[in-house]
Amino acid sequence: MNEQDTEESRFEFLKGDKVLWMVILVISIFSIFPVYSASSNLEYIVNNGTTTGHVIKHMFFVVLGLGIMRLVGTVKYEYIGKLSSILLGLMIILLVVTMFTGQTIDGASASRWLKIPGTPISFQPSSFAFLMLIIYLCRYLTKKITRERLPIENIMYIFGPILLVFVLVAKDNGSTALMILMVSVIVLVIGQLHWKYIAGFISASFVAIVLFLLIALNTNLIGGNRVHTWMSRVETFTSSKAKSADVDDESVKAKNYQVMQAKAAIVHGGITGMGPGKSALKQMLPQSASDFIFAVIVEEYGVIGAAFLISMYLIMVIRIVMIASKMPAFFGSLLVLSLGVMIFIQLSVNIAVAINLIPVTGQPLPLISYGGTSMLVTYLQLGIILNISSRIQIYDEEGMGKKQSIAEINDIA
Repeated sequence: MNEQDTEESRFEFLKGDKVLWMVILVISIFSIFPVYSASSNLEYIVNNGTTTGHVIKHMFFVVLGLGIMRLVGTVKYEYIGKLSSILLGLMIILLVVTMFTGQTIDGASASRWLKIPGTPISFQPSSFAFLMLIIYLCRYLTKKITRERLPIENIMYIFGPILLVFVLVAKDNGSTALMILMVSVIVLVIGQLHWKYIAGFISASFVAIVLFLLIALNTNLIGGNRVHTWMSRVETFTSSKAKSADVDDESVKAKNYQVMQAKAAIVHGGITGMGPGKSALKQMLPQSASDFIFAVIVEEYGVIGAAFLISMYLIMVIRIVMIASKMPAFFGSLLVLSLGVMIFIQLSVNIAVAINLIPVTGQPLPLISYGGTSMLVTYLQLGIILNISSRIQIYDEEGMGKKQSIAEINDIA
């Protein structure tokens, strides 16, 4: 065995893009430290478990996620695409069940979690439904892409599933529902659906959302919705940005509490930070281990630590774009870009909330925030991307070059 073969066998476990693997491992290992520090909030404020217990649980999900990510690499991604319609149907059923039997955990105010009967395990069906919807859209857009579809086909097989998942998620998770709509539209654009259908869908969705808000705010026809909470968050955000806002108004201070604590933590961190575990504001910052963990990271590791973490995410995004550009099969390329968009938007939303660029939402920081469902879904996304990256060389060896027509390379879907 020569030196090159020895080097390849050494990294055989890391199937796929090695740089992306390294970035994922670095972020995963780093996540343990801020979660250990911030989860003390759950112990002392929410009275839920112990800090040690939470960090052990987080480490378990990191190891499980890495294992799932590697396991996904052993399955042809084409099969995942073919199963997506069945899995999406299953997730829609679970979303309906969650509407009636959903639970809250870890101090959250929305009933987004579904408990597995006979076990203490809970998960968010909305996260898996989001992922399955995007995979389904990628596969459907790939099938016979050169053929002009009838409007009824687009309504039934593209817009129908998007709106169904959106409606089922929106009642208890408005931010995720909006992300589902946003990412779906981006996938339709990348997937080369005719612009007239996309424009019509956006217009119809806008009208539907406005009607939903008007009905929810002025009637009792949609029970148990969180529209008033959403509107309050938007009003709080706009008031915090208004120059004329009275900073001494106690009601304004109360509504801005989360954002004020997050901004204070970021300012307190300075350039070099207070040091690991030395956050002074984590006990006063709601959801410090999940939604606002970026503020804790900046306070403890400073601008330098935050810049390092953001650079890791940027490398991740760049590698994803590179994988998509090198993949000759349209389905693989579209799926990589779509999953990358999902990760990038979730990342951007979490950081934007922490630095008060957008209203407060409940989006976790990918691979960092404490929470099993979100972590596992992100690892699944990255596992599929790594799976596709490992196939690039195989396609090259089989002679599937860029010069092939779309019709010749889309039989995989």
